[in-house]
Amino acid sequence: MSINIVVPEVGESIVDARVAKWLRKEGDVVAVGEPLVELETDKIDLEVSAPQAGVLTSIARKDGEDVKVGEVLGSIDEKAAGKSAAPAPPAAAPEPPIETKTEAKTNGKGESKPPRATPTARKAAAANEVDLSHVRGSGDAGRVMRRDVEQAASATSPPAVAKAPEAPKAKPVPPVSEDRRRAEGDRSEERVRMSKRRATIAKRLVEAQSTAAMLTTFNEVDMTAVMSLRERHKQAFKERHGVGLGIASFFVKASVGALRSFPLLNAEIQGDEMVLKHYFDIGVAVGASEGLVVPVLRDAAKMGFAEIEKQIRDFASRAEAGTLSLADLKGGTFTITNGGVFGSLLSTPILNPPQVGILGLHKIQDRPVAVNGQVAIRPMMYVALTYDHRIVDGSEAVRFLVRVKQLVEDPGALLLD
Repeated sequence: MSINIVVPEVGESIVDARVAKWLRKEGDVVAVGEPLVELETDKIDLEVSAPQAGVLTSIARKDGEDVKVGEVLGSIDEKAAGKSAAPAPPAAAPEPPIETKTEAKTNGKGESKPPRATPTARKAAAANEVDLSHVRGSGDAGRVMRRDVEQAASATSPPAVAKAPEAPKAKPVPPVSEDRRRAEGDRSEERVRMSKRRATIAKRLVEAQSTAAMLTTFNEVDMTAVMSLRERHKQAFKERHGVGLGIASFFVKASVGALRSFPLLNAEIQGDEMVLKHYFDIGVAVGASEGLVVPVLRDAAKMGFAEIEKQIRDFASRAEAGTLSLADLKGGTFTITNGGVFGSLLSTPILNPPQVGILGLHKIQDRPVAVNGQVAIRPMMYVALTYDHRIVDGSEAVRFLVRVKQLVEDPGALLLD
């Protein structure tokens, strides 16, 4: 009996994917539950496992092809497995290639079985020439993560001092510099396909601009009080909670406080209705090598400073390793993005639909400002609020941002809000 391997339903917001890599080839005998193919979506990477034991008789969609939920990826024949399991005639089997014998030794069986690894781990392994079969995975069920590959690469790299001296050679020809190539007319190009996540990000950003009436308002925040508080308590905070006290938690708390006062910025539009949400799931934009993702702090109003800081750091780590789950990314009522970590002084963030508000943070920079009639040097940050003008009026947006400013400039007020 033959059974199809199909693209599974991952979540209501994911309707398509890209075949990242087949882990087995046509003709391979596979066990039920064995990972067969890796899929890349705009939010997470996932493995599709064998629905039954048998022989992988066909691969319908090749590496790099885009597929939709429910489409057939290949098929497994249960009867073919029985035929392949029949005893072979007593003839001398040909010697397997050297690499096959090596792999058989590493997994302790007579078959070469690829290790479970995330797509980012495989890319890192290829870039660092690391054999994944010798890497111990730290992910779920022993899955090899990118950090495992990087650790293995650093552990196996020979020290520079151990290199034996070489015999004198002719003076090597220096590589042609980029400037010289330009001067000589080098106009080479490289065509690189977008990842599924990057392509979806591009599509969603264009959709946001064409469907929402986006407008941005700006203000600036004096970070003196926050910086002073962090300096006084950072050591005790880290010793008690095991995590540093950053600025993100202050703005999460301030955003929740401002959203309580201006609930339309915590809403969304559905048809001709406004859905007002009485909970605060704050999305925090995290940059990773595969593209921007926005994991969500659930019920942020109930979280303390330490819990927020721990969760954000965990999000950043798992975003880079490619291990964020769909549940981490689903939903969200309001988003915070911090371009300041990359040095941005000012920007206009784009909405994360269907949300109607996004707060942009920026670089903290010492600037001369007027304080009580005197010029003083203060650590200042520009903040930006992009909002959907279809349901949020300008005055409401401005007052929301002023409220955020007030709460951050007076951190004690966050405890009373």
